[in-house]
Amino acid sequence: MKVRYSYLKQQFSNSPDLWKKLEDFVDTGDFTLGKPLEKFEKKFAKLIGTKYAVGVNSGTDAIKLSLKTIGIKPGDEVITAANTFVATVGAICELGAIPIFVDCDDSFCMDTSLVEKKITKKTKAIVPVHFTGYMTDMIKLNKIAKKYNIPVVEDACQSILASINKKNSGTWSDFGAFSLHPLKNINVWSDGGVIVTNSKKYYNHLRLLRNHGLVDRDNVAICGYNSRLDTFQAVVGNWLIPSAKKIANQRIKNANYYDQNLKNINEISIPPRIKNFKIVYHLYIIFAENRNKLLEYCLKKGIEAKVHYPVPMYRQPAMKFLKHKKSDFPVSESHAKSIISFPCDQHLSKKEQDFVISTVRNFYSKKIS
Repeated sequence: MKVRYSYLKQQFSNSPDLWKKLEDFVDTGDFTLGKPLEKFEKKFAKLIGTKYAVGVNSGTDAIKLSLKTIGIKPGDEVITAANTFVATVGAICELGAIPIFVDCDDSFCMDTSLVEKKITKKTKAIVPVHFTGYMTDMIKLNKIAKKYNIPVVEDACQSILASINKKNSGTWSDFGAFSLHPLKNINVWSDGGVIVTNSKKYYNHLRLLRNHGLVDRDNVAICGYNSRLDTFQAVVGNWLIPSAKKIANQRIKNANYYDQNLKNINEISIPPRIKNFKIVYHLYIIFAENRNKLLEYCLKKGIEAKVHYPVPMYRQPAMKFLKHKKSDFPVSESHAKSIISFPCDQHLSKKEQDFVISTVRNFYSKKIS
């Protein structure tokens, strides 16, 4: 049996109603900042629970434009998670700012107890990363941010509809940055991103910033970027967004099934499932002994397991200038050696999950080394 990682063929291959919407859209010629984008932004804001949403080119740009809006400039320090994907750090570095890493805890998110000691006079923003479908403890983080009057931009790219006490990711701070990448929980056919906010001032500025700073065709208010969400992708988003809650719920159901069937394997540890935290499982990650051999075994059996991520950002060549050592982030370092990800998407069958579970059991029962 093959258990694939990408589910895009299943999601979009038999969608005649979507193709009809796309055909109708092509006939309009409304290709740039068109009506489907306006419709999508309103739907997305309603889904997340904010007043405004601004469609942009990518999740990376969603973070970057949010930071730009609060005035991040070269030499500023921006605190973020040590174990994030490159996009978070790239957005910071594009503005000439310096990423200041904080180690994670076993939820894979920033350990908020370590944040305060990282704050300096140069700290101008905090970017918590809601990693893998978890959420950073925003209750604790916001207390710190408020104490030092530091703006917060939530990197919620992997956690659409995750929540704490039923309050969604992206709504805990001035900005929530989301990704619509093809392998995210809400996905389009190319790159795409969304910024959510409750501030009309920020909303108006972001709309200028994503479109060259243009007020209209002939008037430029500020120097901006070419970072519009493609209206074609907005059509796809409008088709998919009614299924958003169903998608999240199915991923949660799949993760719970994994948990129940893997938790009794001695060599497997399930990450904490925190009370009142809704985890939406962009990724299903567990801790595994002899991880590299397990990964190799799963791949040979046809299971597209992965590691997110085997080399943390602070050890990447691009970050050499920060001069970090492995010992600077012991939890992230430990995770890099022990975590493994299994497919958990809404199209995964029970038969496929059972095959993953039995393969893991067989690996440890045979004590393969």
